Amino acid sequence: MKILVVGSGGREHALCWAISASPLCGTLWCAPGNAGIRDVASCVDIKADDVDALVAFATANAVDLVVVGPEQPLVLGLVDRLTAAGIKAFGPSQAAAALEGSKGFMKDICAKYGVPTAAYRRFTDAAAAKAYATEQGAPIVVKADGLAAGKGVVIAMTLEEAHAAIDDAMLHGRFGSAGAEVVVEEFMDGEEASFFALCDGTHALPLVGAQDHKRVFDNDQGPNTGGMGAYSPAPVLTPALQDRVMREIVEPTVKGMAAEGKPFTGVLFAGLMIVASPEGPKPRLIEFNARFGDPECQVLMRRLKSDIVPLLLATCDGQLDHVDVRWHDDPALCVVMAAQGYPGDYVKNTVIGGLEDAGKVDGVTVFHAGTKADGDRVLANGGRVLGVTAIGKSVAEAQALAYQAVDRIRWPEGFCRRDIGWRALEREKAEREQKQG
Repeated sequence: MKILVVGSGGREHALCWAISASPLCGTLWCAPGNAGIRDVASCVDIKADDVDALVAFATANAVDLVVVGPEQPLVLGLVDRLTAAGIKAFGPSQAAAALEGSKGFMKDICAKYGVPTAAYRRFTDAAAAKAYATEQGAPIVVKADGLAAGKGVVIAMTLEEAHAAIDDAMLHGRFGSAGAEVVVEEFMDGEEASFFALCDGTHALPLVGAQDHKRVFDNDQGPNTGGMGAYSPAPVLTPALQDRVMREIVEPTVKGMAAEGKPFTGVLFAGLMIVASPEGPKPRLIEFNARFGDPECQVLMRRLKSDIVPLLLATCDGQLDHVDVRWHDDPALCVVMAAQGYPGDYVKNTVIGGLEDAGKVDGVTVFHAGTKADGDRVLANGGRVLGVTAIGKSVAEAQALAYQAVDRIRWPEGFCRRDIGWRALEREKAEREQKQG
């Protein structure tokens, strides 16, 4: 098959890495790709949001399958355009991608179809939003309605912070048109986790859970980022809880979107809060994404035992009830290396060395996110730059291998957290002590 992956991040490198290993894959392109992706696919100089050029390329090259990585082209309707051109595409239609493209739309779907999530209100008037926040009290959450590159959510611990967040989005235009409407919602306290399911418009096939680390510094300090690392499986998502997530969150959403005439196909990524209750822990939805997470995709692809291509095809063809998916039991862990200054201003075009040496560590794959090739050199070209991913017999082993590889990378202008996987490690330690006790 001729396959095109759209995107240039760590998620897309992981997808290309998995797809390239399939016996069904003949030719693999990635647009625009990065310095790491060129090792497993041919990079095409087309931006991920250039819908016209992507459709033209796929048509001219008789591409059999397009796999859309990031949210922007999905929300711009790339899948609709490819489908109209007779090209199979993995990802939701523009109408279904609104589950990620509009926080308000997502919350309304949840309310209509009984999906457990935080209480909320939608606002296009800043004064009304502030009055509601005041009435509810802090802590409270303020979200820009549209896509804001992971930066549109403020967890306000005081009313002053909530009012400032509303002003930032609605009056100061911090997120452009994405902040013209805001969602103000109840603060949920608990442990966060990510869960993924493939959806073909009718059926949903559960994948696995993961947990990422959003804060930039160790001990969950500093501002939120796109994700500084991840691991899978997430111990907090027990098999019983995963069944509940499918039953209470994923399946009602798939049925609801079909009933709305906007069937969802592709991967549904549920960002979850596991909250304590008298009956035990219960899952509540924070938000949906309409694509794989980054860096969660890296650990999922590392654990995936099945050939990914038949799974992608079954999703496109409405055949998910005829396939199953197998995983390696061993946990995988990804450490993100970012450019100094991230998530604020960061320096670009710094040279990264030692990548080959890092990749020689047993069980390690170094996925590239924000890199570009400069002859034989690899340059940092983004905020989150590398996803050093390891698989091991335990989270502790996977973590040790990942950091061993990190320490072989020569990049003075980069940094990483040193505590990725800490929650799972605490659980592993407690379980060991319980057995010994």
